[in-house]
Amino acid sequence: MLSTEKVFSGKTAIITGGSRGIGRAVVMEFVKNGGSVCVIARNKRDLKSMAESATNTRVSDTQSITAISCDTTDMKALKPFLEGYIKKNGVPDYLMNFVGYAYPNYIQNLTIDDFRKNMETNYYGQLVPILIMLPHYIKERKGHIVTCSSALGFLGLMGYATYTPTKFAICGLTEALRNELKPYGIRFSILYPPDTDTPGFESENKTKPLEVAIMSETGGLLKPEQVAEKLIRGVIKKKFYILPSQSRLLWTITRHFPNLAHAIMDGELRKAVKKRERK
Repeated sequence: MLSTEKVFSGKTAIITGGSRGIGRAVVMEFVKNGGSVCVIARNKRDLKSMAESATNTRVSDTQSITAISCDTTDMKALKPFLEGYIKKNGVPDYLMNFVGYAYPNYIQNLTIDDFRKNMETNYYGQLVPILIMLPHYIKERKGHIVTCSSALGFLGLMGYATYTPTKFAICGLTEALRNELKPYGIRFSILYPPDTDTPGFESENKTKPLEVAIMSETGGLLKPEQVAEKLIRGVIKKKFYILPSQSRLLWTITRHFPNLAHAIMDGELRKAVKKRERK
């Protein structure tokens, strides 16, 4: 356990997409270190399981666990839930967003609806909670907002044409808000997870182009708990960029040597194509 109980004791976080995967792992990490949570997700069964686990993880009876079933892309539905929670519990210290999914496929197999659906979920699913919370954070002149991008939020990869633009968009949004809202004392962090062993990743494998699967073989696969611990450490240190494992190396290369990053990716794809042709 991280030695963060004093940091999160008496603190509250609204965590969207917190019933599965990285979001759920962050819920557990936050709770076991003394914090209270309000978790929002669509799947009621997963929410119930998460709430039971989080309750059993508490280190104090004063910690509260709230579970709300709602689609975070729906402003009209979500706003009354959040406003009601704030009225009862006060303005939370953190808003952490992990809503998102990927539908990898060859570009010729994708439709405009695939692009719209990905943007609706991955971008608006994180934007809507932020827009609801901002008036409260601006008034209180406090708050820490976490958005979840991806290693593909700064480096493109074949097969992810619907997903990558949404993760770039999340980065652009967070960068703009960081600058605009700094005078109000509102902090931001962007999480850039690499491949992580989540239910979503398992679903991706059903449509993932073979070349991508081959390219991913040597990249490793993090556990959600590893990503969650890295995130929590970064939030405590008030870091803006939070880059678990190989994401940090990729980010550094892409930022400082973009041509090299493209050369590496193109080389990996050529090797993957050759390997695919031998199969």
